[in-house]
Amino acid sequence: MGMTFVEKVFANNSGKNKVIPSEIVTVNPDIVLTHDNSAAISKTFEKLGVKKVKNPDSLVIILDHCVPAASEIYATNHKVIRQFVKKNLIANFFDINFGICHQVLPEQGFAKPGSLILGSDSHTTTYGAFGAFSAGIGRSEAAVIWATGEMWLRVPETIKIEVEGNFRKNVSAKDLILKIIGDIGADGALYKSVEFAGSAVSNMSIGGRMVLCNMAAEMGAKNGYVQFDDKTREWLSGRIQDEYEPVYSDIDASYENILKYDAGDIVSQVACPHTVDNVRPVHELKGLKFDQVVIGTCTNGRLEDLERAADILKGKKVADNIRVLVFPASREIFSDAIEKGIIAALHSAGCIIMNPGCGPCLGAHEGVLAPGEVCISTANRNFKGRMGCKEGEIYLTSPETAAASALAGELLSSDML
Repeated sequence: MGMTFVEKVFANNSGKNKVIPSEIVTVNPDIVLTHDNSAAISKTFEKLGVKKVKNPDSLVIILDHCVPAASEIYATNHKVIRQFVKKNLIANFFDINFGICHQVLPEQGFAKPGSLILGSDSHTTTYGAFGAFSAGIGRSEAAVIWATGEMWLRVPETIKIEVEGNFRKNVSAKDLILKIIGDIGADGALYKSVEFAGSAVSNMSIGGRMVLCNMAAEMGAKNGYVQFDDKTREWLSGRIQDEYEPVYSDIDASYENILKYDAGDIVSQVACPHTVDNVRPVHELKGLKFDQVVIGTCTNGRLEDLERAADILKGKKVADNIRVLVFPASREIFSDAIEKGIIAALHSAGCIIMNPGCGPCLGAHEGVLAPGEVCISTANRNFKGRMGCKEGEIYLTSPETAAASALAGELLSSDML
């Protein structure tokens, strides 16, 4: 019996010939990601009695959650992080001007195929789009890895999700992943490794694959994974300087379950308050009123997302009394969007262009909700208080649906445009 992707990565990293699901192994992460929570992690690290981090070159620290700092508390945290970085000679530090960690990390060449990446953010699963194993961990776990360079992990079982066929117009990876989460539930892949496969996934852009792996966390998965191919190699070309070795599941690998979808059956989807698995087709909620639209975040803030929204909004105006906030995922994306005229089109349509970063997604700043307000968002979570107000409501959609709805002033199914 062959091994799945995750079993191979765990075996390679732990120095074993073979591992099986439920086995406990000790791994040495190739990369350990942290962000604004590095300040809290550094305090835990100091309590361990270790003077310096063990493998400073494996640490990647990216400030993105509240940038620029919105209060003295956030500013102080950023200051603590900068001092920690300087003291420990951490070269891979990216300050407030780079963007969201889950976009910046692969842009900077750290999402190496076949590698093992752990990060103190649940959406660290994103890097599976590049053929890496990547998973979220807790802050205390990150502190221990800083000190020791290692951690134990349980080998997860694997679920394969095969998607064949072609998507309808204005239906994208976000609609697919919302549909899947709605079907299997927010705990439907709890601590499982989820492999996305099939012709629809192969034909997907890297950005689309990142959406799938990013939101694998929202079905409880330990990690998401898309097989390395020529698209991956092309995207990473010029970003990763040294050698890497992609890892593939064996043909005779054993899967706990295999789910099958036809992309042509997927219509525009929306996750309704207050859980991400409360999913319905958009057309069932046609006419829903809202106050704010957020286009961006680590899920849908890539160039193609902004471009699709701009294509819908170009030459038109967003509806009266609707706030549309646009957050490019990174400085690189922001620059490309300016050069291609995407930012100009969005600005002319009445959108408010924000700096690259997480913005209101975590409820810290730049567009938090007031009691009774409703937001259409391209983010990945919609639980109570997620955008700063427990009495606000968040509906999760694709960028296409968000843009179409912004024009209409009410929730509108983008696949009907």
